[in-house]
Amino acid sequence: MSSNSTLLRKADLAIEDLRADGGELNPEQGASFIRKLIKQPTLIRRCRVVEMLASKRKINKIGFGRRILRKATSGVALTPAQRSKPSTEQIELNSKEQIAEVRLPYDVLEDNIERASAANNEGSNTGPGGLRQTIIDLIAERAALDTEELGLLSDTDYTNPGDPDDEEFLAQGDGWLKIGKTVGNVYDVNNQTVSKTVFKNGLKTMPVQFQRNKPAINHFVSVNQETEYRDTLADRGTGLGDNMVQGTAPVFAYGSPVSAVSLMPEDTGIYTDPMNLIFGIQRQVSMEFDKDISARVYIIVLTMRIDFQIEEAEAAVVYENIADMP
Repeated sequence: MSSNSTLLRKADLAIEDLRADGGELNPEQGASFIRKLIKQPTLIRRCRVVEMLASKRKINKIGFGRRILRKATSGVALTPAQRSKPSTEQIELNSKEQIAEVRLPYDVLEDNIERASAANNEGSNTGPGGLRQTIIDLIAERAALDTEELGLLSDTDYTNPGDPDDEEFLAQGDGWLKIGKTVGNVYDVNNQTVSKTVFKNGLKTMPVQFQRNKPAINHFVSVNQETEYRDTLADRGTGLGDNMVQGTAPVFAYGSPVSAVSLMPEDTGIYTDPMNLIFGIQRQVSMEFDKDISARVYIIVLTMRIDFQIEEAEAAVVYENIADMP
């Protein structure tokens, strides 16, 4: 009977023979690309969407901001100064066009590992499936994230001398954070770390009439700041503390959820009902396709016309100067 060492030597010889004769299998190659993960849009999925039939749309607001009742005197009418009238105001949406263009050479689609089946006399990768469809899906995902970035971070005062395209994109108008700081409420955290005290003071900064439905109002902060707040709760020697470490349940502060937003700056947050954030759309996201037969490229162009507003600025509190994580 052959010893184990003899069998191993025979096995080694067999493997070397395969390598020498070209019989060894090539490194395994997947049938599709591994998609790179990008940040996930959060607010754009939860805000209020307003359709616009023209490039500008005005939203009218009306209400009584002061007491209207007076002590009545028999047979005596109220004086002109005692009469009441509702106050009115408007917010305006002014859509701006956004565009993205991607060009795919014929040979890139023909030679990649994600090959679509030819159908309806179409060439490979020009029909459903394949790399073309993968790229279309990725374009849609990235456009959603870029839209949220514009809604959250745009500021007409934004500058970036090192990147003119970035400056031009984010300086188109004012986004939710800028609007909230300008005409809403601001709580300066004064370089404190995120804590229940921060959220308590943010809540107290909001006028009480807008606090009626606290579960619908969210403390929107960065992903890392939400984690830090969970960590403060995890320090408790209670079942809640254990759940913060081991569980994934939503976390709350004074009746309102604390929600993580991928694109929120680390030192900033906003406390509001997501339905108070308006996403105006004049032209729905449109994706058009063409090809340049001379350059031998497929062309994908995505466009939309959008704008952002806050319906009731007083019902929003912007957190400023939250301290960096320790």
